[in-house]
Amino acid sequence: MVETAELLLTELVTNAFLHADAPTVGVRVYRQGDLLMIEVNDGTPQGPLPRPAGLLSEHGRGLAIVDFLAHSWGVSEDRTTTWCSLSLSEGLSKMTPGPVATAPVQRETELHLLCNPAALGRASIQGRTQLALLGWSGNQHAAVQVLNILVRNALAYGITPGQPGQSLTAALRVTEADELLIDVTDPNPTFPDFDKALAGELGRGLWEAQRLGATVSWFLSAGSGKTVRAVMQPGQAELRAPR
Repeated sequence: MVETAELLLTELVTNAFLHADAPTVGVRVYRQGDLLMIEVNDGTPQGPLPRPAGLLSEHGRGLAIVDFLAHSWGVSEDRTTTWCSLSLSEGLSKMTPGPVATAPVQRETELHLLCNPAALGRASIQGRTQLALLGWSGNQHAAVQVLNILVRNALAYGITPGQPGQSLTAALRVTEADELLIDVTDPNPTFPDFDKALAGELGRGLWEAQRLGATVSWFLSAGSGKTVRAVMQPGQAELRAPR
């Protein structure tokens, strides 16, 4: 849970630096029973104010991330200290960390997709072309299908309807062990009911990706938003039933 605690601490301290009119910021981290407590004091009484962030904004998602990852969070009575806690006994069950490649990435490429009806077609065409250029030895047809599933899922759940200028990033990476990593990043830092989505209870997309041979997970991306990752192995993978 160290990385999660570091992320929460960073978000609270960054929020204090950006919005508090104070020369110093105090940090306190301690254990209270089965909770890890994180406190950030900026000495100013206005307290944090959650606000909506545009999908292309660099700031504005910090408290949303804290609310999603922390066991609980709040503000002291004098509003000078923002705190959050992590349950040491339960651990973090809301987020599934992305699988780590068994070998370093050797070749990679990125696709930048505008959020419009043409995105799926562009992902299919560019994905097929880039996989050929990357020289991945696995089932490229299945990989393109998995890429389309992740892009379709991001278009449906990872963007704000009606807001112009939104985009997605898809990355294709081939490791030295010839694994293929398919990463699709969108601006929404949450993925409610991920396990149900994998099981096909909320639609057949991620379930189908698993049937095509992908191992699917998600994690918070650098900066903001989330990345949904599919890992595919080399060779001609046979269709399989998801676990």
